[in-house]
Amino acid sequence: MARPAAAVLVAALLVAGPAAHAGEGAVGRGAYVFHAAGGCSCHTDLKGGGAPLAGGRALATPFGTFYSPNITPDRETGIGGWRLADLARALRQGRAPDGSPYYPAFPYPSFTAMSDADVADLAAYLRTVAPVHRVNRPHDLAIPVRWRWTVKLWKWFEFTPGRFRRDPTRSAAWNRGAYLATALAHCGECHTPRDRLGAVDREMWFAGTEKGPDGEPAPNITPDADTGIGEWSVGDIATLLGTGVKPNFDDVQGAMAEAIEQGYRYLSDADRRAIGVYVLSLAPIHHRVGKPRPPAGPYE
Repeated sequence: MARPAAAVLVAALLVAGPAAHAGEGAVGRGAYVFHAAGGCSCHTDLKGGGAPLAGGRALATPFGTFYSPNITPDRETGIGGWRLADLARALRQGRAPDGSPYYPAFPYPSFTAMSDADVADLAAYLRTVAPVHRVNRPHDLAIPVRWRWTVKLWKWFEFTPGRFRRDPTRSAAWNRGAYLATALAHCGECHTPRDRLGAVDREMWFAGTEKGPDGEPAPNITPDADTGIGEWSVGDIATLLGTGVKPNFDDVQGAMAEAIEQGYRYLSDADRRAIGVYVLSLAPIHHRVGKPRPPAGPYE
């Protein structure tokens, strides 16, 4: 079985290690929020040897290539001059400090559900990251997407801001898992097909897509027994999120491996299990992603 490249593991320790021992208080809680968001791995250009969270990572999409921004506290090229309100506006409304709209390659459609406390704690943690002076690289997008004003139209039709709301009919574990999976970990952004405008297809929520991060397939993680993870247990999901190992002892690769190494493995077992409770409660959707499974052998 293939394992994550050494460069990925080293970068994971650089990004996630300090936060794992950040202690109590706002910074410690913010480190936990950071990990729950997958360690914000999209903001580190691992392949290019970039510094942690200094941006520049390429994200190929049908609309062109986006390059993640520098979110270190460098005052000139990063977010060192941002106020808490600026970060909250970016996460919840998809707007920059100057009011211009962000492209939804930044998953604010999920982060909009974050709580006030988690936003404030994340801000406290990000201020402790080593500042890196690195100018953001412009996106390479096709017309008309490169015209940023078109994002305002997209948001009008496709973006609904709003905080996470607990379901009083569900358990505490389910509500915690729903918040983690849909807001912080933003699982639906990668595991849900998108429509022609690039918005997630809510009718196919978590059903997988052939065009996931970096153009690679993202599997169906609904509890469909044939094409999803219907045969998995809550413990299987918790183990995957902590180790990257599937029930069949294969391991995950690509963006998910990075998110686990830089983030999810630092979550408590209770939180990883809560995510499993939520995911396995979803309606199963029969949607095959990738190659069909081989026929069962005589000893299966």
